[in-house]
Amino acid sequence: MKHNNMLAMILAGGRGSRLHELTNKVAKPAVSYGGKYRIVDFPLSNCANSGIDVVGVLTQYESILLNSYVAAGRRWGLDAKESGVYVLPPREKADTNLDVYRGTADAISQNIDFIDTYDPEYVLVLSGDHIYKMNYAKMLEEHKAHNADATIAVIQVPMKEASRFGIMNTNEEGQIIEFEEKPEKPKSNLASMGIYIFNWKLLRKMLVADMKDTDSSHDFGKDIIPTLLNDGKYLYAYKFKGYWKDVGTIDSLWEANMDLLDANNELDLGDPTWKIYTEDVTALPQYIGPDADITRAFITQGCMVDGEVKNSVLFTGARVNPGAKVIDSVLMPGVEIEEGAVITRALVADGVKIGKDAVVGSADSEHIELVSKRVKGVE
Repeated sequence: MKHNNMLAMILAGGRGSRLHELTNKVAKPAVSYGGKYRIVDFPLSNCANSGIDVVGVLTQYESILLNSYVAAGRRWGLDAKESGVYVLPPREKADTNLDVYRGTADAISQNIDFIDTYDPEYVLVLSGDHIYKMNYAKMLEEHKAHNADATIAVIQVPMKEASRFGIMNTNEEGQIIEFEEKPEKPKSNLASMGIYIFNWKLLRKMLVADMKDTDSSHDFGKDIIPTLLNDGKYLYAYKFKGYWKDVGTIDSLWEANMDLLDANNELDLGDPTWKIYTEDVTALPQYIGPDADITRAFITQGCMVDGEVKNSVLFTGARVNPGAKVIDSVLMPGVEIEEGAVITRALVADGVKIGKDAVVGSADSEHIELVSKRVKGVE
């Protein structure tokens, strides 16, 4: 079922500085994940599967690769007549000389004319850097059923972690009565997922007012949501149950990849009823050599394994040479581990070579080691 009355806007401008060298040249939503995917494949596939056929992707930082990747809407089936994925970089404003998005709300404000072209009843605002599967059509149904002015998706987080999130406090009906940004003493564990449905006419009016407000930080969490609550608008909390991961750090990106090794992983990339679409890279089939020793691994096409791989995820075209060991690690596309090298609890960035007999990472390390440049081998 198509939802022509709802248009999606994906905020994909994140610098992702906590991913260190992985985001030096690519925007966070374009970072590789899960063997053959990129993070942005998830919100785009969710839109396609939810029947939302017009999607704006708001890009900003290091966006050349992301722009060209997203512009091929056919990957997600979003290239039919009356549908499409539109890349929306910031535009320089004649009066302000600004060519950046000042905040999440400003990113939507700068594209009011784009949204007006489609005249939707509802606008869905998404983040481009979370890994999850969600049926936005179901969220829209609940939004309508509660006659809400805005609906915010929430997920229950452990109470001890709640102070890291924007927390929504609700009444019995699920109406949001209070929003606290990273509270020291949280009253509930309903964390905002950064997924919003707004009635467009109301949001448009608020964005126009927000753009003129010099004290505003032009952000949904800091400005728009609190203003809606202060104005007595009906905000509904849509409770999401399922896998959701904000991959903002090296450790969390590693964890999200490792989760794929769990047979009971809720994400289930193999589910034919809710496919995650991605670029189909032309690569040879994987090759597992006669002396390879593999235990619990996620190995993508184009990989060549002649060494030992334990509890690890190998992305497209990774190579593990004879005598090399890869343990509890993630090898991104095109990584080569030369003979005799040992990699433990590490995330190795695209195209990096680990030299002969080198030792990287350790089983005792609290954090995952990010390897972003060639490691010389033992001569």
